[in-house]
Formats: sequence, structure tokens, C-alpha cells
Amino acid sequence: MFEQATTALLRAVLDEVCETLPRDETGARTHVACKILEAAKTGEATPEVLRQIGRKALAQAPTMWR
Repeated sequence: MFEQATTALLRAVLDEVCETLPRDETGARTHVACKILEAAKTGEATPEVLRQIGRKALAQAPTMWR
């Protein structure tokens, strides 16, 4: 899978992007996590780009998830 440092980065980005969501908003958090993981699997490792991808995913998440 990913190296420990990459996993820590992905977790930090997810937490930062979803900081305004309640922890029990698992649908939206899962959606954002999937998009961030997809980007990482293609080789994206830039924190700012991953944040942008996560923010875009959060904005596009169905409203029932937010």
C-alpha cells in the first residue's frame, strides 16, 4: 500500500479538509477519503494538491452527506 509517511499525510489532509464535519458524517468523510486515495494512487503526493482534491470532493458530496 503506502509508506507510513504517505499514510500520515493522507490522514492529515483528510482531517484538515473535514475539520468542520461532525465525526459521525461518515458518508461525506468516506467520499472525500476515496477521492484523496485515488489521487495518491496515481502518484499525487503534494499536500496542497491533495487538499484541493479533498475540498472539491467535499463540495461535490451529496448534501445529505453534509
